[in-house]
Amino acid sequence: MHLAPKNKLAQKVVSCCEINNIKTVVISPGSRNAPLIIGFKASIHIEALSVVDERSAAFFALGIAQQTQKPVALLCTSGSALLNYYPAIAEAFYSNIPLVVISADRPPHLIDIGDGQTIRQENVFQNHTLFNANLTDEKDTFLIEKALKIAIENKGPVHINVPFDEPLYEQEEIEDTELNVEEKPKDTLLDEVPLDVDELQKYADIWNASSKKMVLVGAHYPSDLLQTQLEHFVKDPSVLVLIENTANISHPKFINSIDKLIFPFAENELEQFQPEILLSLGGLIVSKKIKQQLRNYKPKHHWHVDAKRAFDTFHSLSHHFKISPQLFFSQFFFLTKQKESNYQQFWLEKKKLRLQKHQLFVETCAFSDLKVFDIILSSIPSYSQLQLSNSSIIRYTQLFDIDKSLSVFCNRGTSGIDGSTSTAVGAAYASNKPTVFITGDISFFYDSNALWNNYIPANFRIIIVNNGGGGIFRFIPGPQQSNALDYFETPHNLTATHLCKMHHFEYCKAKNETELLFELKGFYNESNKPKLLEIMTPRVKNDEVLKAYFKNLKE
Repeated sequence: MHLAPKNKLAQKVVSCCEINNIKTVVISPGSRNAPLIIGFKASIHIEALSVVDERSAAFFALGIAQQTQKPVALLCTSGSALLNYYPAIAEAFYSNIPLVVISADRPPHLIDIGDGQTIRQENVFQNHTLFNANLTDEKDTFLIEKALKIAIENKGPVHINVPFDEPLYEQEEIEDTELNVEEKPKDTLLDEVPLDVDELQKYADIWNASSKKMVLVGAHYPSDLLQTQLEHFVKDPSVLVLIENTANISHPKFINSIDKLIFPFAENELEQFQPEILLSLGGLIVSKKIKQQLRNYKPKHHWHVDAKRAFDTFHSLSHHFKISPQLFFSQFFFLTKQKESNYQQFWLEKKKLRLQKHQLFVETCAFSDLKVFDIILSSIPSYSQLQLSNSSIIRYTQLFDIDKSLSVFCNRGTSGIDGSTSTAVGAAYASNKPTVFITGDISFFYDSNALWNNYIPANFRIIIVNNGGGGIFRFIPGPQQSNALDYFETPHNLTATHLCKMHHFEYCKAKNETELLFELKGFYNESNKPKLLEIMTPRVKNDEVLKAYFKNLKE
């Protein structure tokens, strides 16, 4: 026997989560959600974590789900608390991350009559959720089951809205139940239905006849199988594989710094680079240059491989293979033949030349954001998890080769800066790897409540590249021509030192290359609390160095 909420609907919600193998719930405090707080806290099958700020809590849960590849539940009280989940829900929707949002609500007769802490909660996330369950009583178990099944199988966010009338805190003893939940192996291909071979052969015939084939890989969870499969494909000289750091695959024959390759192209090279076939997989693409290139010089055929959805990013999508990339390649590989071509070799030679220019420039350039990334990316210990914030951070990282043993993640579903730190904290909590999070100053201060969290491991490391504002807006020509640059860049003189004191982080700071190299010597060493390194870079010089860098690639 154990204590449980007396409310039967709350008992059903908790029981369904247990039966469907929800292992973690992130709870934000409140009163209307008291029956569910009591229920989840009493569960011996679900780990209940407490994070006060709902927006941070949602991204924290997203980081856990990102790493475990399993659904994580969120629980909040009624009213505006629920709306703070929305940024993370949108990110989960576009990044295929399973979140189960559970919100307490007032009963329908108390909505829109002037009762406190009450809004219209039903279907509030309907544009960015896979399913919305609006419960009435314990007989709605089928709706809870349906929501959980969709989150698990389709890998995305669902919303379960649960109305409670008072009393809220009553408890009763109920019988303990044994769960017989069969765990499915992660990343299994056994549940997938293979493609029809005869139908697939039609595409293989087009593939085999083409001498310029491009494979473009966006954000992808690390996969040894996918790594092996793409290594096989680059044995074909007509195949060029382009990756981003968040693809979590690497090979000397892969183009890993797309903008570095494309930026200096002359007009004839733009046409020469145009593929006959574009085969894309993985999540959303960071590189703006490849988007422009493939929209202006469209492939004859664009095929996307993904079990769930296909975005027409380049306005040329002609077919969607609704299957995992791993199962697709395991079938497709045996139908393909190598084609004589200089397509791959030509661009690999260009990659080699770009890398030489890159190294010469970075070795001698002034202390700046670019120089800092060269130093910090090479300092990260092997087999760490690397979390990146958005804006300039992810784009600078794309210019560099990084240790192939690192696992790299970034919230590219919506590309927002709002919850990057909270996501990294959640990922660090869920991972058994040391985690390094690189962020910009605006992103860090925006999400500073991420440090208000009791679950940050001691091996978590934050590196802030503090250039005194939104540095990306100095590189984009529009804001500087608008006579309102300060409203885009939002310059400031803040540092993280007091936040670190308040949240018990070790703090260190570097203002130049000598100080940075010194601070990095012990930064990754074991410690009894997490650490933060703040690197101050010259706000008005960073864009000059970056523009000179790209100009150097052209010369």
